[in-house]
Amino acid sequence: MRWAAGSKIAIAASPTGSVSDRSDLAVSISNLNPLEKTSLRDRVATALRAAIMAGEMEPGVIYSAPSLGERFGVSATPVREAMIDLVREGLVETVANKGFRVTDMTQADFDEIIEIRLLLEPPVLRQVTALIPERDFDHLRRLAQRIVDRAADGDLVEFMAADSVFHLALIAYANNHRLEALIADLRAHARLYGLDTLRRNGTLMDVARSHITIVDTLRTRDGAAAERLLADHIRDTRRQMAKEALTLAAT
Repeated sequence: MRWAAGSKIAIAASPTGSVSDRSDLAVSISNLNPLEKTSLRDRVATALRAAIMAGEMEPGVIYSAPSLGERFGVSATPVREAMIDLVREGLVETVANKGFRVTDMTQADFDEIIEIRLLLEPPVLRQVTALIPERDFDHLRRLAQRIVDRAADGDLVEFMAADSVFHLALIAYANNHRLEALIADLRAHARLYGLDTLRRNGTLMDVARSHITIVDTLRTRDGAAAERLLADHIRDTRRQMAKEALTLAAT
């Protein structure tokens, strides 16, 4: 699997738990707009979190903080600190004297996350439709376009990062910090293992463009329609991932 990166920072891990010198896996911590004002620790955590969400960091594989730090061009300290943050979030677990291992997620776990998202996000979007300032729509459309651009690039890690920024930006209009934190946590725990298949068959572009449709609908102030679009978008994600899970089980 590949982590596309503008800086071509290569990080590879073997199934045995050692970090190899292969260059077929890349991570970007420099292209994650809008993270310019965050700390290096937070930027590393964001890149790793997106990689886990995209399924680019595989469950069961052990990643060494010093080796990752070498590939990032930083010391092991910010990488280790970022990994500790991910341990607290339940995304990775510590392996004594070795590093960190990505935790697994079952289809049942994924379904539960989707159900909670469906209960929360579409109704909230309907409520905030009238609250979004007209001046914000150009910015929201740029966020949506960034998702399309990353899908076109085939950059799954930054696709997930851009996707998270967009959805959390919409939720922010509810002015409910606990809700934002809850949805961010739910999204971080969802592993979209089928993204690479969607990229290869062209479906990922359809998923990406749906974000622009959501923004354009919000601009018409039709909250009910925006609610339906977001619900369909989330359900479609579940259908696509379920199809991929069945395909993988059959191989």
